[in-house]
Amino acid sequence: MHPQSLQSDCSNCFGLCCVALAFTASADFAITKAAGDPCPNLGESFGCGIHGKLRAKGFQGCTTYDCFGAGQQVSQVTFGGRSWREAPGTAPQMFAMLPVMRQLHELLWYLAEAVTLRPARPLHPALRAAQATIEQHTREDAGTLQALDVAALRQQVSELLLEASKLTRAKHRGREQRNADLIGARLRGAKLRGANLRGAYLIGADLRGADLTDADLIGADLRDADVSGTDLSGCLFLTQAQVNAARGDAATRLPGVLQRPAHWR
Repeated sequence: MHPQSLQSDCSNCFGLCCVALAFTASADFAITKAAGDPCPNLGESFGCGIHGKLRAKGFQGCTTYDCFGAGQQVSQVTFGGRSWREAPGTAPQMFAMLPVMRQLHELLWYLAEAVTLRPARPLHPALRAAQATIEQHTREDAGTLQALDVAALRQQVSELLLEASKLTRAKHRGREQRNADLIGARLRGAKLRGANLRGAYLIGADLRGADLTDADLIGADLRDADVSGTDLSGCLFLTQAQVNAARGDAATRLPGVLQRPAHWR
């Protein structure tokens, strides 16, 4: 369903997230780092020197981040495999491209799933057209990408995805909880089949054993949400970043395209 190009491949990236993004000393990061400054843990070959100990060393935020494959796209396609160390003059533009490409790849991730939803078949032609347009943008040069109105593109795609979601969830008559404040909510075993949880704040929520079949999770904040033993394989628009941010266990079921985080118990 999701092409490999939309999954992070750090071996083909120039450590862009470790340089382009800013860190602030907090529960997620042990240090403060300005955007454009390489993380002190970044090696010469663009690997992380503490990759297996990130959480123990205070870099929990690094373990929850996912670029949807944008890092390798910018590194190998937009800049033709020439790193910012080889060509320092390209660094500012290369780093600026990461968040732009990440948004495009995120949209492609959702679209790849939407075109498989049978109830949304009337929308498939429009969804595929949107896919083709965005894929074309991902192959454009850095200058063209910088001028792209990503916000307008996101709005257009968001409307399509919302319609696809409505068609898929219609049979369930699930809860309407878009952008709901469910921080720390006790939802263990809750009947959330077909619920609209777009943008919902589920930080620290207890979702153990909840029924999330066909629940729309686009933009839902799952930081520290307990999904131990929960079947997430049938929910809509779940991403690796959301899974990474949640707390699960060996009994948590995930869609086949997503990986079980190493820090889950």
